[in-house]
Amino acid sequence: MSEVTDQPTADATAGDVPPLRLDKVRKEFGGVVAIQEFTLSLRRGEVVALVGDNGAGKSTLIKIVSGVHPPTSGEIYIEGAPAKAADASAARKLGVEVVYQDLALADHQPVYMNMFLGRELVTGPFRRLDKKRMARQTQELVDELDVRIPSAKAIIRDMSGGQRQGVAISRATHWAKQLVLMDEPTAALGVAETARVEELILLLKQRNIAILLVSHNLDQVFRLSDRITVLRRGTQIGTRVTAETDKNEIVSMITGLQAADTP
Repeated sequence: MSEVTDQPTADATAGDVPPLRLDKVRKEFGGVVAIQEFTLSLRRGEVVALVGDNGAGKSTLIKIVSGVHPPTSGEIYIEGAPAKAADASAARKLGVEVVYQDLALADHQPVYMNMFLGRELVTGPFRRLDKKRMARQTQELVDELDVRIPSAKAIIRDMSGGQRQGVAISRATHWAKQLVLMDEPTAALGVAETARVEELILLLKQRNIAILLVSHNLDQVFRLSDRITVLRRGTQIGTRVTAETDKNEIVSMITGLQAADTP
């Protein structure tokens, strides 16, 4: 069996403060325990995959970190400081960005308005929208990331699923300080579009951003991740270094053939 590790992989420096650290996070909805005690640290430039069957608690954990749900107990640390995110907007101010499967984009708006949604740039004494500056900055970013869209002024509804996901990832890249959460970002995409989104994820990693990736696709998990942590019915079964495990072990952890690691 591979070595159990809920800590960053060996090449993290001792003084490197994790962009995200979860310490015994628990979530209850009424009498239902959705997440038991979940502990994990992410380092800069690392992709950690969160896997498990439907109902395992993966999306709930993403919503806890992003401020949608407060934890019932336990602590969340962003850049080493306790994060008391009262809501999703507070989490965004801490530099936490989320890319969802359903994208959360405004279909009838151009790319640049989606890029600055809720953070619009204004100009002049009457605080008019500075559309030219937003469009210019958006175009510079999508060019830098090689996101293949017609232009920053293109309307979201006219784009393919892969192009829309590219916009969502670009927006997260623009606003994230050190951390991006991804909840099944390629589930609705075809093979070619999935490959392009995976390239963008690896590019974020090269930009030293920590990524917590929820994915049901184990081939994708093994292509992208540095570590894999498994949830089963709200219980953290264990965390493995990707290079030191295989699909058989991960499947055994997901299905219950392998017991949870002892603390």
